[in-house]
Amino acid sequence: MSTPIPIYLVTAADLAQTHRDSQAWADVTGFKADPNTFCLVPGENGTLAKVLVGKPDPVNTWTLGNLATALPPQTYALADDWPPAQATQLWLGWQLGEYRFTAYKRPKTVARASLTPPPGADAAYVHHTVAATILVRNLINTPAGDMGPAALETAAQTLADAHAANLTVIRGDDLLHQGYPLIHAVGRASHQVPRLIDLTWGHDDHPKVTLVGKGVCFDTGGLDIKPAAGMKLMKKDMGGAAHVLGLAEMIMGLQLPVRLRVLIPTVENSIAGNAMRPLDVFPSRRGLTVEVGNTDAEGRLVLADALWEAVSEEPEPELLIDFATLTGAARVALGTELPACFCNHPTVAATLLDCGLQTDDPLWQLPLHQPYRPMLDSKVADLSNISDSSYGGAITAALFLQEFTKPTIPWVHIDVMAWNTRSLPGRPEGGEAMAMRAVFALIQQTVAAA
Repeated sequence: MSTPIPIYLVTAADLAQTHRDSQAWADVTGFKADPNTFCLVPGENGTLAKVLVGKPDPVNTWTLGNLATALPPQTYALADDWPPAQATQLWLGWQLGEYRFTAYKRPKTVARASLTPPPGADAAYVHHTVAATILVRNLINTPAGDMGPAALETAAQTLADAHAANLTVIRGDDLLHQGYPLIHAVGRASHQVPRLIDLTWGHDDHPKVTLVGKGVCFDTGGLDIKPAAGMKLMKKDMGGAAHVLGLAEMIMGLQLPVRLRVLIPTVENSIAGNAMRPLDVFPSRRGLTVEVGNTDAEGRLVLADALWEAVSEEPEPELLIDFATLTGAARVALGTELPACFCNHPTVAATLLDCGLQTDDPLWQLPLHQPYRPMLDSKVADLSNISDSSYGGAITAALFLQEFTKPTIPWVHIDVMAWNTRSLPGRPEGGEAMAMRAVFALIQQTVAAA
């Protein structure tokens, strides 16, 4: 086996001091050690002696994110010694950069560069995080015609089988009989019946964590139909469900000492004669009646029933987290690459934000601003699913969900894009796991460590 080609992370100062033998070549090729750039340094007899990579400050997960597909198909190794945490980040970023969604392309063999495991890196964490991220990306990238509620159920069953978890599913009119009227109302117009997927894993004596993910496999907007531009990416509207399945892969794969429950209300928001109509009123699992001010605000309806189920279980969860591609307002506020989070517990919120920085998986907290709550009042029902204002839409959506939680249970709501609109190192355009690693770190550092 040939010796791996060394990769050096360098600054401009390093070029002048440590790599003076490569300075002339760097000058000729225009390499200035800027982040996200690299320089191939030739050796003897047509070989590649080393690779110089611009070193950012600080070094992060995405430092090597482009190299798996940009370097010649050889075997490489990090040349310097790295602390275990940074070695893990660098290896993870390299592997996440290898991802391409090719399920619908003609098969072809492509030689790829490979990185030998850096000494000290957490191999188990990298393995399960990569597996979880690929799961999330693949689920979101799959066209809605092949990723409806039935296919999402199959994906959940496959994950449950892989980790000896239990899976139960309530389908169709059984949702009405068992008390999930909002999930049923949103999904009843589709030829694929709505369902509630319920995965459980772990020991009963471990602290309980419950995850809820919005599983709207396609969103036409219902009778308040979306325009073509707004509907084009709606295969990603089950991104919340994909996230909680990916997070479950990390939790179960890494054997966190928690009792895990994953609830996924999964539907298609379709148009048919039996579709819910604007200003229809439905009961909820909690007992509150909800007026449908807009049929395109369907995600919060299905989440409402699932959240109330989560907080009604005994014993109560010690942490409740939901992921949802919920509002365009969050994207207007923060852009597509920074998920918005809401939390009813300041300490949990602060820890989550810190975990996002630790894992290069940041979030930004928006307020559960209670003076906006009256905007959800309805004249004919207990509340409306939309605000009477065009402003603050991410906040009022979170306030709607808060009606189906309990103040005694720490709750985090994450409003996520779940899609890269541009390619970045380690993050190709398309479906993406956002805030998943941060939430895993939160669970690991708080609930699992208790």
